[in-house]
Amino acid sequence: MTRIESLAHTDDPLVGMPDMARLRRLLPSNLDVAGLASRSVADFVGSVNEYLVASGGSPRNWALDADRIAAAYGSDRLLRLHGEPVQMFAELSGFFRTRDGWIRTHANYPHHRLGLCLATGLDDTATAADFAARVATLDARAIEEAAWRVGALAVRVREPAEWEPPAGVVHDETLGASRATPRRPPSESDPPLAGIRVLDLTRVIAGPVATRSLALLGADVLRVDPPAMPEIALQHVDTGQGKRSTFVDGASLSGRATLDALLAEADVLVSGYRPGAIEALGLKLPPGIVHATVNAWGDVDTWSERRGFDSLVQAVTGISRMESQPSESDDPRPGALPVQALDHSAGYQLAAAVVRALGSQFESPVGHRISVSLAGVAAELLAGDHVTRSTERIPLPDSLVVTHGEYTTARPALAEFADYAFPAHPLGADPATWE
Repeated sequence: MTRIESLAHTDDPLVGMPDMARLRRLLPSNLDVAGLASRSVADFVGSVNEYLVASGGSPRNWALDADRIAAAYGSDRLLRLHGEPVQMFAELSGFFRTRDGWIRTHANYPHHRLGLCLATGLDDTATAADFAARVATLDARAIEEAAWRVGALAVRVREPAEWEPPAGVVHDETLGASRATPRRPPSESDPPLAGIRVLDLTRVIAGPVATRSLALLGADVLRVDPPAMPEIALQHVDTGQGKRSTFVDGASLSGRATLDALLAEADVLVSGYRPGAIEALGLKLPPGIVHATVNAWGDVDTWSERRGFDSLVQAVTGISRMESQPSESDDPRPGALPVQALDHSAGYQLAAAVVRALGSQFESPVGHRISVSLAGVAAELLAGDHVTRSTERIPLPDSLVVTHGEYTTARPALAEFADYAFPAHPLGADPATWE
């Protein structure tokens, strides 16, 4: 197994780095979010050049643009429906003061909201004010454990020293079985990843960003969701560009057979479920497949079994404390990064690792198992430089978005592309077949 402790692939002379002073004003933070974002995107395009060289082709010049990167990382804030901004966080999602500190909650999905109410002894009609009043009487640790027991999402806000990060950022383990047929190099006229089939079993942000990035470079990406599992449609609009979408019930015999048939012809499987979930479905991974996973917590003891989101990882790893604003209070309100940088960086890093694994198969057609965690990305951010927060945040110009019908979304992070191949298809709108 190879463990990449930090990004080390950003020295490609064909990758022009962005204006960092401008990017730091676009993404102001006490931590070097701009540096993390630029390295992650540079790592992705660097991996594409490595893939092209491995296939016998020529690498390309890439010019990273500060505005494009900031827009891609803050795409949820640029999302518009009929020209109006969209609120992506629900009223019970946020920081709440407890009797002995702070918690961070996530309740954007209805079942997570119900779980929070159950964990704190409230009924499901509770407002944010009701919830705040209730948790102010409880200890943060008790809320965290009660939430975990019922499948809700509430974590105690910690100091950085209280969290032991997972080892490494990207884990890549080669598998013994090889592809039945050699990988075919792309032609000079095709996009770099033309002919690559990616089965996308991811949700929310990090995984969809990874697969959207692969689609941008020409991969055929098919997102598969269980028909009964709720998803936030607008979130898919924001991250589903260039991909097709279908529903398959993997818990049924017919659905499992469909997934096995799709996997048999796939080059890449990207999953965003907790460890062991794919194995529990009993899916048959074909020889030589690249199986990439993204999760919140990595392999940190019992945390690997817990659900997690970018905002929660920020709170647990101490980032929220680092982002607190100056205050006369002994326990100031925690802060958040200017964008969901852990999600987006994990997505680009996962995509980069997938492309490198695919490139290695021109020489050695063995399979790969790759994993990236948001907690690992958080550790990299915390280990980096602390910067002086810009006092002036630059607004993103209108030229960084594109409108298709009723939706307005951010353009790709890569300035070489004016837009994605097509807007996000409605969830479940496509057949469960490869093109």
